Amino acid sequence: MRLQGKVAIVTGAGSGIGRACAGAFVREGAKVALVARQEERLLAAASELGQDNALAIPADVANKSDIKRVVRQTGERFGTVHVLVNSAAALIAGTADSQTEEAWDETFNTNVRGLWLLSKAVIPHMRSAGGGSIINIGSVVGLIGARNRIAYGASKGAVITLTKCMAMDLGPDKIRVNAICPGIVETDLVADFINKAPDPDAARKQRLEVHPLGRFGSVNDIASAAVFLASEESSWVTGAAIPIDGGYTAGKV
Repeated sequence: MRLQGKVAIVTGAGSGIGRACAGAFVREGAKVALVARQEERLLAAASELGQDNALAIPADVANKSDIKRVVRQTGERFGTVHVLVNSAAALIAGTADSQTEEAWDETFNTNVRGLWLLSKAVIPHMRSAGGGSIINIGSVVGLIGARNRIAYGASKGAVITLTKCMAMDLGPDKIRVNAICPGIVETDLVADFINKAPDPDAARKQRLEVHPLGRFGSVNDIASAAVFLASEESSWVTGAAIPIDGGYTAGKV
């Protein structure tokens, strides 16, 4: 029970990495507020974890009033916040000349602005609790770039730099801030992109070949890292951008 007594907010918790993180946290003893836009998926995820351990809060992290409500409801139910996992993200493919302004704004409003505003909202609670851990889900694309990911890559690069700046500012308050940078993980989002390729089998094969371990990641690979960063085992880790990527970036950074 590595997270016994801790209260966490996890965004993007209706599916994929966010849902896996919420489940792992509950198994390690935490109480968790699950946040996502899709209410049906969110309620199902919270139901699996049990009403004593999990609170479903349908919300959009790009909406400032929703952020305030998330933090307020979490505090009313569980008392405080010790851990925040910023996993909600928008991924809209595009290049410098094909990406629309609307897609750019949606990406940055969710991936960067929402992450910052939710972090800002929980900081007073973490200070009052004597410290905390903010875990931002970045991407290897924020470290090395990728084709057809102009807005997504730029936003994840911003997340990594934001993580480092926040770690420096909040260290004296014993609030640690780190980023997990996944490679390609088996999620519905990744499956959708591959299935929409002209040749899905070739697209999958090409992406597998860039991972020296020969497989995509699982959501549990990322959730395990999040548990470590949320726990006292990582008490001297802050400002880190950690690739969890099957070796994808080993020869690139």
